[in-house]
Amino acid sequence: MTKEQFVTELEKIGAIKFGKFTLKSGLVSPFYIDLREITSYPELLNGVANLLAEKIKDMDFDIITGIPYTALPIAALVANKLQKPLIYKRKEEKAYGTGGSIVGKFQKGDKCLVIDDLITTGASKIETAEAYEKAGVEVEDFVVVIDRSANGTEELEQHGYKLHSLISLVDILQQLREQELITAAKVKEVEEFTQSLNKPKKSRQPNAMTQKLLEKIEEKRSNLILSLDVETKAEFFQILEAAASEIVMLKTHVDILTDFDDNFIAKLREYAREYNFLIFEDRKFADIGNTVRKQYRSGIYHISNWAEYITVHLVAGAGILTGLFEGLENRAGFVLARMSSKGNLINETYTRRCFEIAKKYPQWVAGFIGHGHSVNDISRFKAKFPGEQLLLIPGVKLEKGTDKLGQQYITVEDAINGGADCIIVGRGIYQADDVHIAAKTYRDRAWKAYKERE
Repeated sequence: MTKEQFVTELEKIGAIKFGKFTLKSGLVSPFYIDLREITSYPELLNGVANLLAEKIKDMDFDIITGIPYTALPIAALVANKLQKPLIYKRKEEKAYGTGGSIVGKFQKGDKCLVIDDLITTGASKIETAEAYEKAGVEVEDFVVVIDRSANGTEELEQHGYKLHSLISLVDILQQLREQELITAAKVKEVEEFTQSLNKPKKSRQPNAMTQKLLEKIEEKRSNLILSLDVETKAEFFQILEAAASEIVMLKTHVDILTDFDDNFIAKLREYAREYNFLIFEDRKFADIGNTVRKQYRSGIYHISNWAEYITVHLVAGAGILTGLFEGLENRAGFVLARMSSKGNLINETYTRRCFEIAKKYPQWVAGFIGHGHSVNDISRFKAKFPGEQLLLIPGVKLEKGTDKLGQQYITVEDAINGGADCIIVGRGIYQADDVHIAAKTYRDRAWKAYKERE
């Protein structure tokens, strides 16, 4: 099978489509290429495996992998043809048996060639490479069946990887046009869309509560959030007195106070006015809409009366946002799209669903809370936000590390350089010998990195 024959067969089975298609990113594309169903066409699957095997046979690698799911059967065939070992990474780490996320035998230092079906942007490829590199496998080359990107080669090169493709989008459009299967106008539309992926995104107007925090950040010249997780009012206000001048927002866990009473809220609001900070109750609402409405607006805490922001898990679906915020003004949530604790169960699929829901309810989502293990990881995470939401990063200390309960920490500068708008710091401040000096140190370092990033 030739590359031209392969494209013709793809068109015949409907793997190349033209119309309006919503991509993972939320963008609406005038075309869609779906190679998943070629596994049901043995000759076609074998044909593309032969083409790939011929292309890569002289490259330097020890093992082969395919990115699940579409590329995995293709990679398996290629590995068999070249008599190379195949490994692959599970989408979710196995929770039983020996655990682990990489299946197959390999040695540390092995060079792994990565096969995928398509490239639109390099983000998922880089994430794959980093996962293998973390396990001790070297990745230098990616091979894709179809390159439909605007600058995939350059994007991967910036991270030290080489991209090789069997067929480009230009090849496909040219062949289909020659066969009069698409119009010249459709070719132009596809080309313009592809090139638009390279252009900077137009900023969407932040919602009112996002804007409120942004303005407070600039007004106070601080992007430090203090997480004050102590159990008595006396300790709470003693620490707050020392740190309040340095913070833009206070994150509370009101339900862990052992001596809570109505006077606590009145005093907290006085401090917020005097020291010019916002209040953020880290309640982590996660139930059905009817239940969270009562938790938020009633009970002994009446959180909606005094906290401008709260945290929300979207595990219950979009109805939780309606239950919490419908009918209220000047209130919004930060969605937990990632967590900083080791072994947490939030995966990429869940994170993506959080973004999809937030896109539908922008008036109630001020931003996201998420962690990352590096500047690049955080940057890729924030690039997927559906609008101008803010990123708050917990698990920040002056030095990297992990505590005995599995909390993972990154540095102030890594968090901000990755794209954090605010850092959330708890024990690094309130357990310090001098709370004010610790808060000032975090504030100064975070603000300096924030302004340098601009």
